[in-house]
Amino acid sequence: MSEQPLDTVESGDNTNLPPKKFPKGVVLGADGKPCRSCTSVASWIAMAKQKTQNPVSATTTTLPAETASDLQQPSDCPPDVEKLGWSSWTLLHSITATYPVRPSQELQQETTQFLSTFSKLYPCWTCAQDFQRWLKEDRNAPRVSSRDEFGRWMCEAHNAVNIKLGKERFDCDRWEERWRTGWKDGRCD
Repeated sequence: MSEQPLDTVESGDNTNLPPKKFPKGVVLGADGKPCRSCTSVASWIAMAKQKTQNPVSATTTTLPAETASDLQQPSDCPPDVEKLGWSSWTLLHSITATYPVRPSQELQQETTQFLSTFSKLYPCWTCAQDFQRWLKEDRNAPRVSSRDEFGRWMCEAHNAVNIKLGKERFDCDRWEERWRTGWKDGRCD
């Protein structure tokens, strides 16, 4: 069993109230309430369990490891941060896989604009801000002059997030096999 320490967060503008305590991983929105798009299912469950504890004596919330790894919401619930991320990367990589080999100048401009707009509309505000900052670095400007260039750029963007999350890097030389043609061993045929 793993213990997740509680984070203390000030409750809105009312300084007369004691600080609210939330399980680690719960991200608050601008309204001061937990943000569904920025918080994992595991953190939501930890928060629900915390509500059943005495708030005065609660210092940690325990979530069994097997529960955390097997958590799945019903498919008709709003996505948590992990499902949202997985779905978003699937969409973005699929766009690169169908991008023209030689796109027009107009499509290149529209694609760059789309990525900028996407970074501003992304439902998880902390993820959105992080992606916006990453895009602003000169070396991270979208490369959209060909399918291969765009696919490799998207893979590098995804790897930048993976590194921050402590996940493995993907070999960007294999982006097309993963997202366009299928693996050479035929398992996608």
